[in-house]
Amino acid sequence: MFKIIENPYLQEEILTIIILIVFLILKSIIAKIVIKYATLNDALEHRTNLIIKYINILLGVLAILSIVIIWGVKRDQILLFISSVFAVVGVASFAQWSILSNITAGIVLFFSYPFKIGDVIKIHDKDFPIEAEIEDIKAFYILLKTIDGETITYPNNLLMQKGISVIKKHKEISEFTD
Repeated sequence: MFKIIENPYLQEEILTIIILIVFLILKSIIAKIVIKYATLNDALEHRTNLIIKYINILLGVLAILSIVIIWGVKRDQILLFISSVFAVVGVASFAQWSILSNITAGIVLFFSYPFKIGDVIKIHDKDFPIEAEIEDIKAFYILLKTIDGETITYPNNLLMQKGISVIKKHKEISEFTD
């Protein structure tokens, strides 16, 4: 007859499947929430896709970390593993502080920025005041075009630290509507 084979990894397999299902569900729900937020605030589609991409990367890293813990780390070594991961991430974050701060500032600007592409803004910097039109808002920097035609790339993290005045609003049609 049939012999029942006992699977010693059944618990790990079930937890892995659960994590993958939760990852896919969260990915879908968060994408819908971000798109709805972007539609309500007339955000550009490529900026919205960039934010969704960052959130998906974060969710993916968390899912992979969870699966590694389930499969590769014994329960008595979880604290050692987590502290090692945080040490590596801490060193990498310190080494790449500028890049990470610009990405974080780009995400914050997406959800709470008072200006949009096409607006004319004034950056209140005592050493280098800028009055320019916003051409594009990227992940790491913002593209500005001055009255003289000069194109300036301004880091997102500095944009969060300086005072900004919106001089002229630009009306824009949302890319999400038909």
